[in-house]
Amino acid sequence: MSYPHTPFTKQELIPQEETLELLKQKGELFIGIPKEVSFQENRVCLIPDAVSALVSHGHRVIIESNAGVSANYSDKEYSEAGAQITSDRKKIFSCPIILKVEPPSLAELELINPQSIIISALQIKTRSKKYFETLAQKRITAIAFEYIKDDDGNYPAVRALSEIAGTASVLIAAELMTNTNSGNGLMFGNITGVPPVDVVIIGAGTVGEFAARSAIGLGANIKVFDNSITRLRCIQNNLGRALYTSTLQPKYLLKALKRCDVLIGAVRGTDRAPIVVSQTMVENMKNGAVIIDVSIDMGGCIETSEVTSHDNATFVKHGVIHYCVPNIPARYARTASVSLSNIFTPYLLKIGEDGGLEQSIRFDRGLRNGLYFYHGILTSKSVAQWFDLSYRDINLLIF
Repeated sequence: MSYPHTPFTKQELIPQEETLELLKQKGELFIGIPKEVSFQENRVCLIPDAVSALVSHGHRVIIESNAGVSANYSDKEYSEAGAQITSDRKKIFSCPIILKVEPPSLAELELINPQSIIISALQIKTRSKKYFETLAQKRITAIAFEYIKDDDGNYPAVRALSEIAGTASVLIAAELMTNTNSGNGLMFGNITGVPPVDVVIIGAGTVGEFAARSAIGLGANIKVFDNSITRLRCIQNNLGRALYTSTLQPKYLLKALKRCDVLIGAVRGTDRAPIVVSQTMVENMKNGAVIIDVSIDMGGCIETSEVTSHDNATFVKHGVIHYCVPNIPARYARTASVSLSNIFTPYLLKIGEDGGLEQSIRFDRGLRNGLYFYHGILTSKSVAQWFDLSYRDINLLIF
């Protein structure tokens, strides 16, 4: 009788104990926070309280002198929280993990050591091919915080900044309508016997929702336009009341614009915001009306919009005041900094607990979604298509 041939011994065929992978020991992170040098960027990634939390978990934070000054955080506050303060930019950029709000410039990339980790915004529209070539050359791992997803599939950083932009758009409009700003002298606020201010909001996303919330709170009449019935239904549910909602039909939109005092544009496109309000529609608006184009960073959804800055924020066209500043949250630098810091801190603590970024991105799908460079290999399909570069799927690189 012949037995089947097997390469295993009798001992090896006996059931064995399962061997599980041992997780790495907790890692100590060494984080560098440089001062933002981008035009009118006043935010900072970590506030002193967040630095204190990281330091108490055994991590090291080194911050450039005056990095938090624009957001009203002094070096003394950071120092007391346990951060090391330095004026040497080279020292900051030589840290293994670099945390920034804006993406690093080409000059800053030169200072970064090979194999470093960068966590910042990506802002694909303002990047050049050279930027990605430098990342590849230095074998850098880069994470874009606007692409990080949470457990519910939302983008927490984008949502937080959209909430600020939406609320701010109404506050800015209220200020521009005053006589001191050459406005029409109308006031938000449901004053007895005075007809309320009419606000038209285009776009029912997070910006539109928070603009609507603020406008209602100030007693305004609001009309929300969006081409997605689902989003219009969501905004009504989230605000807990029936609103005037409509799809983007030119006839109804023109009728609403003729009567409105404030127009808030908050429509985002894929590559560019679609032009929803034509020049003719703006010409039909009241004299002294206010336009806040929040989507100007995507090209703007109003035909008459032109990019302005925080120093010279408005211009008048066809008798209508236009406010088209791309980076509205930087106007409220402290609030925006706290908001960003609340998003960064749990992720950084988790990375430290997991024993480094390598382990975290293996188990955290949301964090992996924000990864666009892994040891010098491009892993983002959208970046690859935009700049005509080759990319590799991150799931094939991480096991």
